[in-house]
Amino acid sequence: MPLTSKLAVSISADYTKALDLTTGKVPLAKIYQAVLSTGTAVGQADLVFHDQRTLAPSATEDLDLAGVLLDAFGATLTFVRVKGLIVAALGVTDASGVVTTPNTNNVVVGAAAGAPWTTLLNSTGTVTLRPGAFFAAIAGSTDSTGYAVTATTADLLKVANSAGSSSVTYDIIVIGASA
Repeated sequence: MPLTSKLAVSISADYTKALDLTTGKVPLAKIYQAVLSTGTAVGQADLVFHDQRTLAPSATEDLDLAGVLLDAFGATLTFVRVKGLIVAALGVTDASGVVTTPNTNNVVVGAAAGAPWTTLLNSTGTVTLRPGAFFAAIAGSTDSTGYAVTATTADLLKVANSAGSSSVTYDIIVIGASA
């Protein structure tokens, strides 16, 4: 199945400050993006996994990037290289996608106990996403490697609920290549 992807992070900020005779303004607008065509070579991806998941209080899960996750059509995905990873700590959303009850605990990504996916966060590194926070790691369009996945020995992405007080909901998107 063909896959075309545009992964982007957009930043827009206006910094203003009152001066003696005027107000100074410094606008900032920047977009970082990777556009990927279908395939497994440089600037290409052929696999996508996306899901909204909920973890019970203090629960953890290991997402196996090589041979366990299913795509939207029910096919098993085996990532060899990840080109983009987005994780967003949300909460309960309504039918239109609006967060109605935000998480109260953090979502912690990384540091699986066995066979951790190491090329992004090393074996013990983590990213802590406070309620409403999100994280994106995107390999550039000219990057021939991306973030390598090694089946069986370095393919588990751990996601954890930081506390025992309540459930957490998160979105995850993984785009990558099968070779």
